[in-house]
This record gives sequence, structure tokens and C-alpha cells, in this order.
Amino acid sequence: MVFGQIFIETLIGFLCLFVLTKLLGKSQITQITAFDFISALVLGELVGNALYDKEVGIPQILFAVFLWGILIYTTEVITQKLKGTRALLEGRPTIIIYKGKLQKDNLTKGKLDINQLQHLLRAKDVFSLTEVEYAILETNGTVSVLKKSLQQTTTRDDLNLQPESVPLPRSVITDGEVIWDNLQEVGFDKAWLLEQLKQQQISSPKDVLYAEYKEGEALYVVPY
Repeated sequence: MVFGQIFIETLIGFLCLFVLTKLLGKSQITQITAFDFISALVLGELVGNALYDKEVGIPQILFAVFLWGILIYTTEVITQKLKGTRALLEGRPTIIIYKGKLQKDNLTKGKLDINQLQHLLRAKDVFSLTEVEYAILETNGTVSVLKKSLQQTTTRDDLNLQPESVPLPRSVITDGEVIWDNLQEVGFDKAWLLEQLKQQQISSPKDVLYAEYKEGEALYVVPY
């Protein structure tokens, strides 16, 4: 009975958190602000503690998750409708490098030291502070970087070249399974795919770990 109850409560808690995450949107996952971080901790604690507390049942789990979900959703609505509340609930981006100069006061306010800053910059392919014209500490803890003009990557516009269309690569085989939707979207069928594999001396999609199609290029295949 104990194991059965834990199984049921775990399943209910999982489904509740999954539904709640879908309702709140992807921004709750990709843009973790301080408030979102607290919300995630509280939700985890609500479900986790309820699983092993004999006095807490499924109705209590549902009520707690539902109530916290309402609070989070209400907060999101408030920040969308009332701009003045965003700084308090979501925080504000902070400029930590301005015109190539490190802003020490803002670095301190953001609770960052030089080592942490260097780590965040390296994640943006910046290995020297001298390469940076502007750096902004975002509300989710990441750093957005605008390099100095001499450090920026040259574009086609800089070279006065004509623009070209940028095709989207599509995965057509993963782990030996054909992704039929993607294959149809690029305008090909099973016969075409088998012919492409045959040209690379592969007899079956099951022998392929990964295959990718990009317009204007040959099928890229990684066999097992």
C-alpha cells in the first residue's frame, strides 16, 4: 500500500508540474529570473515533501500546486500589464562594461567578481575584456556582449556581397529511425532517401545514426 500510494502521488505530482509548465510557457524554462528560480524551488518542495508525508494526500498536492500556479500566473499577468512592476519582480539588465570600460559599481551590484565575469564572457567566445565594447548582465544571469568593431565577425554586407537565402537543415534520420515529417517537408520520399543512402553504400536507414538534409547539398550521413 505504501509503495502504491507513493507511485500514485508521484505520478499525480509529475503530471501537475508538467501541465503547469506548459501553461506558464517556455519563458519559465529558458529565462530563469530570481522569481522564477524561487518558484521552481517551491514547486519542487511542495511535491517532494508531499510524497513522503503520510498526512498529505493527493487533494493536498493538487491544491498546493494549483494555488502556487495561480500565484505565478497572476504575477506574469501583472508584469505584462504593468511595466512598473517588472523591475521589482523580474529585475533589470545591468551594464557592466560600457564603451570598453568595466563598471565596477554595477559589477558589485550584480554580485559578480572578475572570475565569474570572465567565465560568462568565455561562454560568449570572448577571452579578453579588451575585446568588449558593451556587456550587459541580463536578469537571468547571462551576459550579452557587443564586441568592439575590430573584433566583430565580418558579414556579407560589410563586403558588399549580394544576400543569399539561408536554408534550414532538417534531420531526416536519427538513431536509425526515419523522420517522415521532415522528409516530406523538404519534398522527398522514401525512394529518394534510399537512393541517397545507396550512393553512400548504406543499405538501410537502420544503419544510420544521423542523417541531415540541407538544400543544395548532398545528404549528410553518420553511419553506426
